[in-house]
Amino acid sequence: MNAVAETSADTFSSDLPAPIVFTDAAAGKVAELVAEEGNPDLKLRVFVQGGGCSGFQYGFTFDELVNEDDTKMEKNGVTLLIDAMSLQYLVGAEIDYKDDLEGAQFVIRNPNAQTTCGCGSSFSV
Repeated sequence: MNAVAETSADTFSSDLPAPIVFTDAAAGKVAELVAEEGNPDLKLRVFVQGGGCSGFQYGFTFDELVNEDDTKMEKNGVTLLIDAMSLQYLVGAEIDYKDDLEGAQFVIRNPNAQTTCGCGSSFSV
């Protein structure tokens, strides 16, 4: 059986926690970037890979394809994709976008990260 796990952050049941929190700020920035690219089929893919000074690092890319093992979340008209391997490290995390004195960037607040480094994109579990 081939299936894509889907959740909607806007309508997710309150008695079951969403595996990932995708904030309005992050969804808004993704919508803005997708509009700039002029390709409404683009989705934000968030992933975890080996590397960085703490062992793992986060990555962000745009993708048109939804893979068989992807978890798909939709919020405010945009789609977030996370592959099964990355999801195990991101369950309970919040994906946000901030624009402040430190700069503009996507931010992941991950309760599974035991240590992080100063760059903010590397962590260990």
